Amino acid sequence: MRFRHTLLVVTLATATIPAPVHAQGTAKDYTPADVAFMSGMIYHHAQALLMARWAPSHGASADVQTLCARVVRGQTDEIDLLSSWLAERHEPVPHVEPEHMMHGMREHMMPGMLTDEQLAQLDRARGAEFDELFLRFMIQHHEGAITMVNELFGKGAGEENPVYKIASGVFADQTTEIERMQRMLAAKLFGPTPANNQR
Repeated sequence: MRFRHTLLVVTLATATIPAPVHAQGTAKDYTPADVAFMSGMIYHHAQALLMARWAPSHGASADVQTLCARVVRGQTDEIDLLSSWLAERHEPVPHVEPEHMMHGMREHMMPGMLTDEQLAQLDRARGAEFDELFLRFMIQHHEGAITMVNELFGKGAGEENPVYKIASGVFADQTTEIERMQRMLAAKLFGPTPANNQR
């Protein structure tokens, strides 16, 4: 079944990430909210890896496969960074295999993560249908990561320097990728834009 060709444009918050409020040069301890954010982002990234690694076997187009390879590299590196941060502070480190995330993740669901039904829908798709679904679902997924960052800073957390850098990096990277995926989805649904034709 083809999906209704309606492109939902995501409106991102234009506010910048707040700078830490503590005095310059004053070290801040991490908080339980920081631990929850770092742990939750590992689960969040692991699901993105599961989705992206389906691209070659599910007939994704060349541009979507390139995007997925970028997602795999970037989020694998971030999982390593998040895990190291937790381990260095003797906090529990989630050990999640992306391939085991098809079912039973409800207790670890983070904003934007796909439900079991959405994952199954994506897994059934092939070719152009996979491309469209992947882009729609990964935009949803990335929006969730931005929500996690906003919630972290909204609690007054994220002031320890490494946490602040990681959260700010997630915000910037996910925002950029959402914009890229919106353009890709628009091109697939409506054809290349005049600007794209001139390249």
